[in-house]
Amino acid sequence: MRVQLQNDPSAQIFSEQLLDIGNGKIELQPNTQCIKLPDSFCTVVQDKNELIQSIFPDIQNNYLNHEWLSQRAILAAKNVDVDEINFQIQQLLPDNPGMPPHNLRLKIGSPIILLRNLNPPQFCNGTRLVIKKITGNILEATILAGKFKGKVVLLPRIPMIPSDSTIPFKRLQFPIRFAFAMSINKSQGQTMSICGLDLENPCFSHGQLYVACSRVGKPSNLFVLAKDRLTKNIVHRLVLN
Repeated sequence: MRVQLQNDPSAQIFSEQLLDIGNGKIELQPNTQCIKLPDSFCTVVQDKNELIQSIFPDIQNNYLNHEWLSQRAILAAKNVDVDEINFQIQQLLPDNPGMPPHNLRLKIGSPIILLRNLNPPQFCNGTRLVIKKITGNILEATILAGKFKGKVVLLPRIPMIPSDSTIPFKRLQFPIRFAFAMSINKSQGQTMSICGLDLENPCFSHGQLYVACSRVGKPSNLFVLAKDRLTKNIVHRLVLN
């Protein structure tokens, strides 16, 4: 487990609390059917601005530091929250004009996450990168973490066909999205030094809360936005048996 790599004495308690969340052993509050996050488990923040400042302090001066950028992210259960946080952080970068959130307006130094397998195992769905150069049909980017960390790669526009549209159509686009924030599902397999968790919209599937909280190894590096420390923890006992 990640916590075994830490020298912080609180890591052992954190690991036990994580297992209780994963196994559904934390008692549900009778009125809300939510769990209450333990006092020593994380730092609870009051709003999205405080969450962003906790995970990305002084981002205007730090965003070009790839090592700093690769160690942190904000997770959320729903893509609507991911998009909102990414848009808000993107506005903090220097010389970044206002933009509607449905447009992918890229900027050198922005972290991105790959949404398709282009060249496994180097270039897979979920790979985090940072943009180095932008042209009309090609992005030059640096891989942020993993075995191929630091490698410079080229990202082409590729044909994509939406599966949920009643009218079939195809468009060429970059298979990426911003990665200051990402969905909890996309974060699986990634390790971070600092992690934020937006639970204004709570987790909705089995094990999501455990996955999100276990991206870091000690409680001082986990920042959570959850009113009164209450949140949903979906655990299907049959899956664990």
